[in-house]
Amino acid sequence: MTVLQSSSFLSSCSSAPSTSSCSCGRGLIRANINNPRIKTSKTSLPILQSVHEQELISYSTISNNNLVEIQLSPATRRRQMVNGPDPLVIKKLYAIKEAVADRVEMHRNIGEQRSQWNNMLLTSINGITLAAATMVGIAASSGADGDSVLGLKMSSTLMYLAASGMLAIINKIQPSQLAEEQRNATRLFQDLHNQIETTLSIGHPSAIDVKETMDKVLALDKAYPLPLLGVMLEKFPSSVEPAIWWPQQRRRQPKRASDSENNWNGWNGKQEEEMREIMGVLGRKDQEEYIRLGEKALKLNKVLALSGPLLTGLAAIGSAFAGHSTHGSWAAMLGIVGGALASAVNTVEHGGQIGMVFEMYRSNAGFFQYMQESIESNLTETDEERRENGEVFEMKVALKLGRSLSDLRNLAASSSLKEEHLDEFASKLF
Repeated sequence: MTVLQSSSFLSSCSSAPSTSSCSCGRGLIRANINNPRIKTSKTSLPILQSVHEQELISYSTISNNNLVEIQLSPATRRRQMVNGPDPLVIKKLYAIKEAVADRVEMHRNIGEQRSQWNNMLLTSINGITLAAATMVGIAASSGADGDSVLGLKMSSTLMYLAASGMLAIINKIQPSQLAEEQRNATRLFQDLHNQIETTLSIGHPSAIDVKETMDKVLALDKAYPLPLLGVMLEKFPSSVEPAIWWPQQRRRQPKRASDSENNWNGWNGKQEEEMREIMGVLGRKDQEEYIRLGEKALKLNKVLALSGPLLTGLAAIGSAFAGHSTHGSWAAMLGIVGGALASAVNTVEHGGQIGMVFEMYRSNAGFFQYMQESIESNLTETDEERRENGEVFEMKVALKLGRSLSDLRNLAASSSLKEEHLDEFASKLF
């Protein structure tokens, strides 16, 4: 074993730029220290950039059974991943948010106006009809035949004809149903406004978010139009169809790496099976029940809409012949009874707001269809990273159906047993 003394080691060491040598009494110890040479390559940065260029965010939508891919540019992706969201995207979302807020106010104001139409026309038509019936009764009970009786009969006939025309108009446009449409539109636009605020507050908005939001706005405009002429929804359709206010379900954009550190995304086989059972209950029970109730409300509304003008028309004919020597009493009775029945029918139809009830049933059926499509769009997505987080989605479904998480799972378990006596509906809200 050779022991080197520190004094001899220090005295015998010599150094060079690239090597150092040390000697001692018994021998020479030489150590070569190679300075590292860092070679820079001018092609390294472009190579990294070319790899980065290939990492594009893709977004697909299904239109007429064709898959359309929309890709974001590499510059947009770099801004979102490195420098945060694109300022232009933020500006677009704020512009859409302002437009949505304006639509909320428009639908709210017009809904109040059309609700006032219903009350005003109901009161006016009933007042005209009852006044005409009173005139017929006075003319029939006077027993005289002169100018005064003729004036009463003519006035009552004209008032009945006016009531018939007004009833035909009000039954065609259904102001109570129009008001309900605007109330639904106000609520849905307000919900969309809140979604945009959430995206701006906690998300990283992209061009895809702008496209989705625009589609939602246009779908709501189509489902709940403001004008009456040309684009008004059919008030007496041949069949009851659920209201559709959402665009076609699109394939979601993949999650960013910073959003989650694993591929689990809150989904598992048991939860998927529970969601399928909930979707089945929504279709078999809730949606089917509200479509059935909507059909009943539609039939009743059709009968009342035809009965009102028919009764006032018959009353107008009776009032014209009231007081005649032949069949005068029957004509007067037709004028009086027809007017009274017309007022009752008008009160039931528009005072009871049968059109509003029909629209409420139709809208509720649409809500259940929307829930089914939302669940189905997540379950049919094979890439779990494109799905909404399973735990968050389950909580949303439970809240929209008015249930707790345990209650929702119990419903799915009961449905999976295929019990024939299961009469429970998925929704507890309505």
